[in-house]
Amino acid sequence: MSPTPPRRLRLGMPKRMFSQVLLMQVAIAAGVAVLATGLFLAPLSEQLDDQAMRRALAIAQTTAAQPRLAEELKSTPASADGPVQAEAERIRKASGAEYVVVMNVDGTRWSHTNPAEIGGHVSTDPRSALSGREVMEIDSGTLGRSARGKVPLRDTDGRIVGAVSVGIEYDSVRARLIHAIPGLFAYAGGALAVGALAAYLISRRVQRQTRDLAFSDIAGLLAEREAMLHGIREGVVALDREGRIRLLNDEARRLLGIGDEAVGRPLDTALGEGRTTDVLAGTVTGTDLLTVRGQRVLVANRMPTDDGGAVATLRDRTELEQLGRELDSTRGLIDALRAQDHEHANRMHTLLGLLELEMYDDAVEFVGEVVGDHRATAEQVTEKIHDPLLAALLVGKATVAAERGVALWISDSTLFPDRLIDPSGLVTIVGNLVDNALDAAAGTLHARVEVELRAEGRTAVLRVRDTGPGIPAEQRELIFTDGWSTKKPPAHRKRGIGLSLVRRLAERQGGSARVSEADGGGAEFTIVLPEALAEPGLAPEPAPGLVLKSAATTVNEESR
Repeated sequence: MSPTPPRRLRLGMPKRMFSQVLLMQVAIAAGVAVLATGLFLAPLSEQLDDQAMRRALAIAQTTAAQPRLAEELKSTPASADGPVQAEAERIRKASGAEYVVVMNVDGTRWSHTNPAEIGGHVSTDPRSALSGREVMEIDSGTLGRSARGKVPLRDTDGRIVGAVSVGIEYDSVRARLIHAIPGLFAYAGGALAVGALAAYLISRRVQRQTRDLAFSDIAGLLAEREAMLHGIREGVVALDREGRIRLLNDEARRLLGIGDEAVGRPLDTALGEGRTTDVLAGTVTGTDLLTVRGQRVLVANRMPTDDGGAVATLRDRTELEQLGRELDSTRGLIDALRAQDHEHANRMHTLLGLLELEMYDDAVEFVGEVVGDHRATAEQVTEKIHDPLLAALLVGKATVAAERGVALWISDSTLFPDRLIDPSGLVTIVGNLVDNALDAAAGTLHARVEVELRAEGRTAVLRVRDTGPGIPAEQRELIFTDGWSTKKPPAHRKRGIGLSLVRRLAERQGGSARVSEADGGGAEFTIVLPEALAEPGLAPEPAPGLVLKSAATTVNEESR
């Protein structure tokens, strides 16, 4: 077997976000500490130099101010045991200066730390001091580099008779600077340690919040999220803790009818007041909540997030609701056909028996009565309601009502012309209200539903009364709310849409829908539709956009 090749050490940035953030923050803290130390050391060196030069200048000024020094300079020769040397040495030792040199106007020394230099010419240019100016400088002389102060020496008459030069050993200045460096590095190290600890704590927090993902993982998740949000066929709305919209995908924009301008705005401002806003804001709780937005029936679910916000999903159930209504209508028709089939079989048996008993006159009379009943029902409806769609609807509902043991009456005051601008809209309203009334009245004593349709100029007025249990006063507004229902929903869909659509249809035409208590008990729904009829003598023109497509079929949708 070939030996396993040794693993090569790879250097580079770590992949984990925790490690990268920690490394970057520690590097920043270290860089700041080094920069701060350097920025502090540079002016400190200049400050120490300035302090040394000012100290040397102050000693020189004090020396030159001695009252007898100028006279002694003029009256005594330059010697190691002269009075000038003695005074200069006394001052040097008392002040801690490196040297105190007294010179005449020629630059000849009268004092020096090294007595052998007395009588010699000074090593640096004395002309500035001898001309009357005070000098501070860092310079090199016979005793090495020093911080110097030079001042003129004047006699009692104010004439310059020489100069005083004082030096502070520069090594002592540098020593002070070097002595300060360990303390500075100690402070910098302490600051770096605190910064590293803070960086570690921050990185740990970032690690928990990002679940220890790498930057590349987060970038990948963001890209996947964008693709998913804009690719799915469900609307997604994200809210912050203040209830403002912070994210909308393409499907949510389509379903809610809003655009990018809604991002960052509160729900009630972006959507307006209503059930949709209440559901998304969490005011209405539950799962698979129904709401109507524009022409769409939506199912909403809301999930809170850890930061106090929420994410809501929206599904379009418009087509499904329409299919459910069609299924209900089909089932109603099947039930009616089944009842008619059962009734027809009984009549056929009766007719067969009359014929076998050779009771021909009775058989003819029986057939006439049966045909007359159906003709009478249709004729009664069409005499009062001239619109063919409404008349056909009520004739069909009469058959269903008879099967359920409910009498469907057309009010004596009903008279409705064939001038409807939007017949299908009123068919939807009438069908929903009649189905609800049949549900409420079925099973009650003397069950009855009465329909009244009248035209008042161009206004259509519809009233549907039943003999059911009625609607409590506190619930008379709730029944028009999206998703509110007391009926048990069928397996294929939700309830709580029918009456909401009825009110929306009425309000979209500038009308109203309300419910009250009927005379003798039960409920009475009143729908007023202004401008629903064309002017007499004018052919009605359809008004597009006044009918909710999802409510184009009549259904038993709402319960009290």
